[in-house]
Amino acid sequence: MARFYHRLVSMTGRDPHQRGRVATTLELFFDLTFVVVFSLGGVQLAHYLSIGHFRTATLAFAFCALAGIWAWINFTWMSSAFDTDDWLFRLVTMLQMVGVCILALGIEPVFRTVDAGTFVDNEIIVARYVVMRVALLFQWMRVAVQSEEYRATAMIYIASITVAQIGWIISAVAHLSLGKMVVAAAILWVVELAGPVLAERRKSTPWHAHHVAERYGLLVIITLGEGIVGTVTVLQAVVGDYGWSVDAAVFGLTGIAINFCMWWIYFAIPTADILHAHPEKCFPWGYGHAVVYLAIAAFGAGLHVAALQIEHEATISTWVVTATIAGPVAVYLLSMLAMYGYLVGASVRTTAVFVAALAFLVLSVAITYWGTSVVAAMIVIVIAAALVVLYDELTEAHDRAEKLSPELSSAGASGVSSADG
Repeated sequence: MARFYHRLVSMTGRDPHQRGRVATTLELFFDLTFVVVFSLGGVQLAHYLSIGHFRTATLAFAFCALAGIWAWINFTWMSSAFDTDDWLFRLVTMLQMVGVCILALGIEPVFRTVDAGTFVDNEIIVARYVVMRVALLFQWMRVAVQSEEYRATAMIYIASITVAQIGWIISAVAHLSLGKMVVAAAILWVVELAGPVLAERRKSTPWHAHHVAERYGLLVIITLGEGIVGTVTVLQAVVGDYGWSVDAAVFGLTGIAINFCMWWIYFAIPTADILHAHPEKCFPWGYGHAVVYLAIAAFGAGLHVAALQIEHEATISTWVVTATIAGPVAVYLLSMLAMYGYLVGASVRTTAVFVAALAFLVLSVAITYWGTSVVAAMIVIVIAAALVVLYDELTEAHDRAEKLSPELSSAGASGVSSADG
């Protein structure tokens, strides 16, 4: 009798110490759907920034991007602990991918209604939540039925997801004003974030430290793609209006260089080994990535704003354009400093280097306020990011290796590190 090759497997939990575990092709495929979310969100963010509607840009982008990031986080940790790669798990994951695409369709209405100041039209985004949550609830129900060891944990996940989903549905059908929506969203986010914390306190799921670290790093790379797209968009605008020039070449080079430095800074931290040795640090580290992803995506949007200015479609001042680029880089550096301090411990010297980098970012905005070009500001922004990279390569990386080597060796960290170095 014919049967599926990827036959059903009991969802009882993966080995958290499995050697050599890496992201699956299905997980990578799932991640690609978020390219659309970051791209469409970035386009809307750039548009509203370019016309000076900063409240709309900030609130709507945060709402939409956090919705997508949270969906990704839910899938990633569940998959790390219980991925069976059977035909049912694959099909349910496809359903979650459909939900992500629905989320992308709901981004424009959220921005439009937030800007109008009437009510927040989050119906499409909530519809996406329904699709994804049904799939996620089904996965946790499989765990509850098939794993006696993790049944209680799964039931807490099921309860928190259900309560949060009911709340989001009510917020959508009620057509809440912006102020009321902010309050409702804050309450619901407390429920969302508290659910996994309470569940993992009951009994920690068998997530794999190196696998999770790799997954987070892969989404960082995907999000950095927005910066690459933004750089090319600026080049198209410059070359289209003025032809190839030194300014065009410098803008292209600096745009790529900033992205490259952001990549370098992130992967300098040996996250996988640290999480393996200190799994209790997973929640602040995991949740804190929301700021990292938002900052990287916003940087790409800032480059789009620069392109809109070149095409004479932006109504904001040149120094504000620079701020839309330098600001996200500043948030990114601050988030990296906080993450580094939490995982490794940041010395006074390290903190001073980051502060110096932030000073250069402030300078980049100041010089455009005083009349220089955005291209000159981009050079200063590169200096800010490169300063952190050079400091880590020449000094901090050596000190970090000496500091962590005994600790990680004693913890018996194993597996494949998420960092290249």
